[in-house]
Amino acid sequence: MKAGKVINKYKNLSEPVKASFWYTICNVLNKGIALLSTPIFTRILTEEQYGTFSIFQSWFSIILIFTSFNIFLGGYTKGLLLYRDKRDEFTSSLLSLTTLITMVFAAAYVLNIDFWTDVFELSPVLMLAMFIELLTMPALEFWSARERFDYRYKKYVAISVAMSILSLGGGVVAVLSTSCKVEARVYSDVIAKAIFAGTLFVLVLAKGRKFFDRAYWKYALAFNLPLIPHYLSNYVLNQSDRLMIGRMAGAEQAAYYSVAYTISTMAVLITTSINNSLTPYIYKSIDTGEKTGIKKATQPLILLVAGLSVLTMAFAPEIILLFAGRKYADAIYVIPPIAASVFFIFLYSLFSTIEYFYQKTGFIAVATCISAGLNLVLNYLFISLYGYYAAGYTTLVCYICLAVMHYAFYKKVLRKEMPEIRNLYDMKLILVTASAVLLVMLVMAFTYHMYLIRYGIIVILFAVGIGKRKKIAAAVRGFSKK
Repeated sequence: MKAGKVINKYKNLSEPVKASFWYTICNVLNKGIALLSTPIFTRILTEEQYGTFSIFQSWFSIILIFTSFNIFLGGYTKGLLLYRDKRDEFTSSLLSLTTLITMVFAAAYVLNIDFWTDVFELSPVLMLAMFIELLTMPALEFWSARERFDYRYKKYVAISVAMSILSLGGGVVAVLSTSCKVEARVYSDVIAKAIFAGTLFVLVLAKGRKFFDRAYWKYALAFNLPLIPHYLSNYVLNQSDRLMIGRMAGAEQAAYYSVAYTISTMAVLITTSINNSLTPYIYKSIDTGEKTGIKKATQPLILLVAGLSVLTMAFAPEIILLFAGRKYADAIYVIPPIAASVFFIFLYSLFSTIEYFYQKTGFIAVATCISAGLNLVLNYLFISLYGYYAAGYTTLVCYICLAVMHYAFYKKVLRKEMPEIRNLYDMKLILVTASAVLLVMLVMAFTYHMYLIRYGIIVILFAVGIGKRKKIAAAVRGFSKK
């Protein structure tokens, strides 16, 4: 009977809620698979080898900005509304654009391999793998964004989980089978992704059959070129810590930080899935004039993200021991500030969604550039003094600044575009929750070895959550009716 009620409640959920639920489940599964791989690879790779793999991933994130302009992000979603009658042609044309740009960058690399090898500190063998990924991954991103926009999730979940399993399984076999362990880990990951992304690459082009369209290319470039500083600055906030630690403190400390960062930000994939399904909902709500439901839709999500951040902090010692082993135990002290950063990442994403909708990309670039510059300065000053520990706190400070600036710009957009609405989000809830997250962070940082105090705090937090469960459930039900 109870199972029947649960099934009926699920069937009565709106498509946005179902999509958000399954994207969250999918990302939890993917992150779980990635976390399962962490204790394996931290034990069969040396700290330096693991650090090199992390640096490879960091450079990929940077170069992808230049080879794709991240066209598959906000600009593409808005374009699906603008070109709703020719979405296939629009998508294939933009994929052709990213392909052309990637080929130009590949040619530039081939013409001066020695120079770029010195810059990236990665061998040509690894760079070949990177260009394969750079060429094929935009197709997967376009397809995924289209699926999210239409609230379809079954194929996305299947492909995403299969890709993660293949990367993990193939990676373990490859690394154990050769002495070239870094190359084996990189290629096993890239090939797993390229199998699916390459197939989608062909399907997207075959379905759309539009390789060049001046209007589509002009729209995409006009929307995304001003965002290049934002994307680069966002990279600085997300990835530069590891590169700076690697250069200033060595690959071994970069490995410690990378493990802590991966564990701390495991909630980011969940918040990303929430944002990816929430963004089309917000866009469509504004487009149809139904803006009042946005506040109710986001209230439970704010509490959920805060809870995930706090849980990550609370169980940091156990998670590190389980997934990385005792040799990485010292990294637990980096987890609280980075886990708190996840909450502020979610907040700034809420505010910037409104800026994206009204194409106020200049605001977005300004906020991210200022935060990124602050991050570089703080890292330069404090990593040399305190090692990789400092990077966690500089990251938190910068994401708080980013959230505050995006709030200011979001309010400016509201005053101009929606003067009848004071706030789309529950700011009282946001302020109270943010303060609670920071308070718990400070307490946890000093109580990791005081087990009774730490577990007592965890029990209190669970008790509060249980006590508030009816309000949270009511908010979720309110969202499901939208």
